[in-house]
Amino acid sequence: MSKKEPKSLSPLLRCQAGPVDVTGFDPGATPGYPKDKQKEDGDDLRSDVEPLLDDLQERLFAAGIDDSNAPRVLLVLQGLDTAGKGGTIRHVIGMMDPQGVHIHSFKRPTDEELAHDFLWRVERELPRPGQVGIFDRSHYEDVLVQRVDSLAPADEIERRYGAINEFETRLVESGTRVVKCFLNISRAEQKQRLTERLENPEKYYKYNPGDVDVASKWDAYMDAYSVALTRCNSEVAPWHVVPADKKWYRNWAITHLLIEALGDLDLGWPPAEFDLDAELARVQALPEG
Repeated sequence: MSKKEPKSLSPLLRCQAGPVDVTGFDPGATPGYPKDKQKEDGDDLRSDVEPLLDDLQERLFAAGIDDSNAPRVLLVLQGLDTAGKGGTIRHVIGMMDPQGVHIHSFKRPTDEELAHDFLWRVERELPRPGQVGIFDRSHYEDVLVQRVDSLAPADEIERRYGAINEFETRLVESGTRVVKCFLNISRAEQKQRLTERLENPEKYYKYNPGDVDVASKWDAYMDAYSVALTRCNSEVAPWHVVPADKKWYRNWAITHLLIEALGDLDLGWPPAEFDLDAELARVQALPEG
C-alpha cells in the first residue's frame, strides 16, 4: 500500500475482557495522541491521513461492485446525548466517499419494529458488500434505554446480551468488520454542551428537553453501559472506549480506528475483467474533437 499507515491505536482504546466499570475511564484522556502535538493540531493530523482513509475506503468500495462476498465495515457509535455521535459523522465520515457509506440512526422503535424481535430493524440496515456502515446508536439501545427505563422484562434484557453476541459473531463470520465505540463523556462536559445549545440560537435545533431527563439518570446509564460492555465485549467484536470530552481527540481517534479496520482487510484493486490492450486500442481510436 502506497500510503504509510499510522501507529495502531486500537490496543490503547480496546476494552479488556472481564468486568467493566465505565466510570473508571477518563473522559478527558488522549491515549495515543502524539505528545509533541497540541490540540490545535488535531484537525491537521486528521487531514494528514485523509488520503489514506480515502484510498482504503475506495478499495473496499471497488471490491463490492461485482463481488457479493466482498467485506464490509460496521462502525457502531454509542454514547449519551452530546457525546458526539453526530459530530463524529460530520467530521470523520465526511472524509469518505458518500456513495460507499450507509448511515442509520436508530430512534425510538416504531410499532412495526416493536412487532418483531429487537434485531429485526438492525438487520435491515446492515452495510452491503463494499460499504462502510455507521450506526448512530444501535442494537445496544435495547439493553441500555430499555434497561434503565424498565421497558422490557429483566429476563428479556438478559436474553438480549446473548443474542447480541451471537448476532455480532455471525456478522464477523460473514465478512463484516465490527468497530464498536463507546463515546465516553463526563457529566460536567455534558452539562456544558447542553448549556451551549440553550445559549446559542444556532444550536437550538440540537436541543431536546428529553435530554435533561436522560441526563438525570446518569448513574443508571453508567451502570447499564458497564453491564453492556462487560457482557458484549467478545474477541471478534470488542468495545473501544473513546474519551469524548475533547472533540478534536474523539474525531482523531475514530479516524484512526477506521483506518486500522480498513487496513486490516488488506485489499488490493480488482483486476480488469476485459482485454486491457483491446480496450486501450478502442479508446485511442476515439476522435478527439
